[in-house]
Amino acid sequence: MMASTKQHKQIKRKWSARVTKTSDALDLEKGIFTKNDPMEIARSLKRSALRSRRRKGTPYQSAMSMLNFYINRAGKHLPETTLKTLEDFKEKLKEIFHKAAI
Repeated sequence: MMASTKQHKQIKRKWSARVTKTSDALDLEKGIFTKNDPMEIARSLKRSALRSRRRKGTPYQSAMSMLNFYINRAGKHLPETTLKTLEDFKEKLKEIFHKAAI
């Protein structure tokens, strides 16, 4: 028996919440993605990535992965300006990890 669309959406929501809470990526500062300062978010992601003992990749990979995860999961429900700001955070994250822009 197939799940209804409503049930399917509930399962998806539960999936992303579970990943956020139990993934092997990072323990994030509460409310980090609600801040408006790109450097503050980048620094927080870097701190979390450097402190994490559960990550599988480099600190940079883990921080960027968490940022992309947030953008991908929340993106279609975010205002265009917020989405643009989050995309700008990627550049700040590269800067803070001393990566050259591609």
